[in-house]
Amino acid sequence: MDEAKPGQRLEREHLELALHVAGLGEFEWDRSRDVLIVSARMAAIAGLPPGEVPADGGEALYRTALEEDRELVARELQACLSGRAPCDFEYRRPDPRGGVRWVRLAAVLSAPESQCMIGVVQDVTERRVEEEQRHTLMAELDHRVKNVLAAVQALAFQTAKRTTSLDSFLTTFAGRLKSMGSANELLTAARWRGAAVDHLCAAELGGIAPGQTRWEGPELFLTPRAANALSLAMHELATNALKYGALSTERGRVEVRWTRQPDGGFELTWTESGGPMVRAPTHRGFGSTLLEQVTGRELNGESRVEYRPTGVRVQLRAGPAAVVARPETVPEAPATRAPEAAAAASGPADLTGSRVLIVEDAVLLALELETGLSEAGAVVIGPAYELEEAMALLDRPIDAAVLDANLNGRSVTPVAEVLAARGIPFVFATGYGEAGGAPSGFDAPIIRKPYDVTQVASAVAQLLKRVG
Repeated sequence: MDEAKPGQRLEREHLELALHVAGLGEFEWDRSRDVLIVSARMAAIAGLPPGEVPADGGEALYRTALEEDRELVARELQACLSGRAPCDFEYRRPDPRGGVRWVRLAAVLSAPESQCMIGVVQDVTERRVEEEQRHTLMAELDHRVKNVLAAVQALAFQTAKRTTSLDSFLTTFAGRLKSMGSANELLTAARWRGAAVDHLCAAELGGIAPGQTRWEGPELFLTPRAANALSLAMHELATNALKYGALSTERGRVEVRWTRQPDGGFELTWTESGGPMVRAPTHRGFGSTLLEQVTGRELNGESRVEYRPTGVRVQLRAGPAAVVARPETVPEAPATRAPEAAAAASGPADLTGSRVLIVEDAVLLALELETGLSEAGAVVIGPAYELEEAMALLDRPIDAAVLDANLNGRSVTPVAEVLAARGIPFVFATGYGEAGGAPSGFDAPIIRKPYDVTQVASAVAQLLKRVG
């Protein structure tokens, strides 16, 4: 017996350590004496006094729960006592500091026909809170996705109504989609807490007419709704300025200024100068309708467009509801991007006879890429929708490749590594919005989604010229 005692002590110490590490509190319900034996850990978790306390037929345990959950606790424990099965359930109890705590309780009879129940409890409040937050985030994501789809549908319909050819529709619609994508990229980087006005300006004006555009104003962050509205309005103004206004000539200038207003909102002014003489349009296009009827409402304010002979002037006034506090996470200013017409300016890409591998997990996008590259003369290999499919195609003769950075949650890096080792150029076509370099540090061009297939074809053509 003397030899057994040290072993028993060691076993007990191991059990104590395991319970402590797992955050479990233990209890025993001796029904023959109708008492609860409560450990200190159990006391802290369940709100019972430690030591031996009267069980009151189980009421001592039931009373630890919120009134709404007491019936659940009683039902589960009585089922366990009947010998049907061990119990394992979660219930709420009042938190002395306010609110509620979630407790998980698991118990079993110590032996068949036993009058003794043993069990453990665990505080699972943090996990429950995380689950609720995850559920809320998923519901919010579902809401936003549906809003985006509805906005894209409306944008397509309104663009189609005001264009006379398919080519014109595709060019205009692609530009507007890109504008929405820029705003959403900024919002995502800030965890959808807000987008800065100067970042929106940089995204729309930073890559066009170098030296002819300028924007200035205090740091202001907009709600997702207001950011999307301002981004789309800026895109329409920039596109019009490039085609007909100040940016259609080398001497023209565009200046954007914004100021805070006493009510908490802001006023933004777009001013064009140095371009062709301006006349009021004879017909109203989607851009005019957007600026005059949509933008003001989305900003909880108003808008005014003036067609002055010296240049277009637009005033956008936003209400305080369009402005948010500075987010905890603020992205870097977006990298400049070329105007949408840039790819088409050099003419259609010629990929005649080039063998191009397509790796893209979105079937519709893959089909669109296949069609566009084939029309440019390429011999398409694939498309590959999964990593294994792509790897299996690498033993074929390949001149260039278009790679989606993420294939159903898996990195395309293994494919890129093989291509790089063989000296085969490739371009990343990705929906990720980070402003840094190519994924995994590869020296490869990046085209952000949503994109025009002609952009991808042009990028591939440029790659082939370099290696040729």
